[in-house]
Amino acid sequence: MRLINSSFFFKNIYEFFFSYPAPSNLSYMWNFGVYSLFCLIIQILTGIFLAMHYSSEQSLAFLSVEHIMRDVQLGWLLRYLHANGASMFFIVVYIHTFRGLYFTSYSFPRELLWMIGVIILLLMIITSFLGYVLPWGQMSFWAATVITNLVTAIPYIGSSIVIWLWGGYAVDNATLNRFFSLHYLFPFIILSLVFIHLLLLHDSGSNNPLGIEFKLIDHTTMYPYYIYKDLFGFLCFLIFFSVFLFFFPNVLGYSDNYIFANPMVTPTHIVPDWYFLPFYAILRSIPDKLLGVIFMVLSIILLLILPLFLKSEVKSLNFRFLSRLVFWLFVSVCFLLGWIGSKPAEFPYVQIGQIITFLYFFIWLICMPIIIFIEYFFWTNITYLQLLKKKAIYNNFYLNKKNVKTTIQ
Repeated sequence: MRLINSSFFFKNIYEFFFSYPAPSNLSYMWNFGVYSLFCLIIQILTGIFLAMHYSSEQSLAFLSVEHIMRDVQLGWLLRYLHANGASMFFIVVYIHTFRGLYFTSYSFPRELLWMIGVIILLLMIITSFLGYVLPWGQMSFWAATVITNLVTAIPYIGSSIVIWLWGGYAVDNATLNRFFSLHYLFPFIILSLVFIHLLLLHDSGSNNPLGIEFKLIDHTTMYPYYIYKDLFGFLCFLIFFSVFLFFFPNVLGYSDNYIFANPMVTPTHIVPDWYFLPFYAILRSIPDKLLGVIFMVLSIILLLILPLFLKSEVKSLNFRFLSRLVFWLFVSVCFLLGWIGSKPAEFPYVQIGQIITFLYFFIWLICMPIIIFIEYFFWTNITYLQLLKKKAIYNNFYLNKKNVKTTIQ
């Protein structure tokens, strides 16, 4: 404590992380922000050490990854930590996002906090895609070819942008160098945005399961209660992470990526990593190339602008039955989109994907605003009727009391 009090820096750090006032009713669902920060740190540290042995030259990239796995001391651990860490990062961020949607964390006064979080998610997707290309395996090469070709759908300037992305007229050595440079840079941008995210969180305060401002309920400091609670959840998360890391390190990847990239042989079924599958399914469900790209981008932009058109007096879905049903429908839609994205682009998967894509946008743009209006209408009217009922009971009681007094007299 003397060190904390004697140093301005350590005192601020202590107040930022340990003295932060938080609602006293937070559940373990609020731990996933801590897990996300841990995964980001793991990705940055392992990425720095992997970059020391990786070669971004087209003919050496695949061999350098094999060299890391076979010859570098604990290189296999670094590589598997980085690859599986990306999956763990997306798992905890997706759960963190769904929790925010369930408890309406995007509403006042946390609109900017939510928007920064969605921007972080978007940068995560871009960074992970850039990293997926770096091993220069068969699936990596063709995924890069297919995804970057989507930019050509932009009228007039699409072809020029693709040539700039590639650094030439095809996915080759210049493309790999550019992707490697950007993949190394973006995590530090994400880290800076995470710091801003934390500052905004401390400014507005955490949401809670009741959906009311924590100043109106009991609150406590992070230390000791929530620190110990986070440590327990963190230990459980480490066990979950370790199971994949040491027992199933390749279960979340694709075997085709252990084949050296061959531009002359197209895989029978090009599939991105699992955390891209819902967006990939939306892209494939739209027959028009440009519209497919637009709707894929809009699926993320929609989350970004939720605070602008979805406003409810009651935040927590625990007290909104209809909205809670629609929320779980949305979760089911996301899982179904992931399943469709892993399937070939053929009947009936394309048709099912089109229906689910329609539901994805219908839920937030049409269904949820109507549900909020219905809930608000019934809530206000029921509250008004309850007030009238209480007033009538009070009047009857007062009149009966007055009649009794008159009778006695």
